[in-house]
Amino acid sequence: MTLETSSQNSIRVLVVDDHPLFRQGVRFALDAEPGIEVVGEAADGEEALRMAAELAPDVVLSDVNIPGPDGVEIVRSLKSALPHTAVILMTAYDDEDQLFDAVRVGAAAYFLKDLGPTELMDSIRRVSQGEYLINESVLSKPLVASRVLKQFNQLSSTEVDVEPLFVPLSNREIEVLDYIAQGNSNKEIARALGISDQTVKNHITSILRKLAVNDRTQAVVYAIRHGWIKMDEIAG
Repeated sequence: MTLETSSQNSIRVLVVDDHPLFRQGVRFALDAEPGIEVVGEAADGEEALRMAAELAPDVVLSDVNIPGPDGVEIVRSLKSALPHTAVILMTAYDDEDQLFDAVRVGAAAYFLKDLGPTELMDSIRRVSQGEYLINESVLSKPLVASRVLKQFNQLSSTEVDVEPLFVPLSNREIEVLDYIAQGNSNKEIARALGISDQTVKNHITSILRKLAVNDRTQAVVYAIRHGWIKMDEIAG
């Protein structure tokens, strides 16, 4: 719908919503913020995917309920086509089914549209750095958290052909986190995995950044709460 060239070092944002007034309001707020630049606007899912492929934005800010492919479908498509593009989903009403779907496909964040400008700017900056703020939404919804854990456990223990649950960590990072949970030092992890101490440190740095936690203990607790590491495995 609209295309713009971007300046270097700005966080490049594509805004997707079928209501022109909302798009204009978001653009007005973002354009006034240093370091954030709206590089395009789209009114439906089909246009959003086309523009995302053309612009490769850092962040896509999309309403969940838009014509054509909806926000969840946009996330699903972009996780494959543009894995470094973070997608923030927004909605006018709180819907736990939509939140669960957003988690499942790998949205970076999920917010109500009454979000304040300051919080929106902060969220855009954080997801552009690889954080997954949607975890905060899940933890505030016990029923959604329970569904997430149940599906992850199902995928871990069966061969049922269902859509994989999105986890922001790589298989190797999960493996490193599992060793941490069992009380292993960096040297012990390196020896067990056949990698260098520095590589282990790099994995841990990536884990802390992706989970937006400050230390190894918080990372382990986070992983247990999400079912990525099982308590019986740690005890074993």
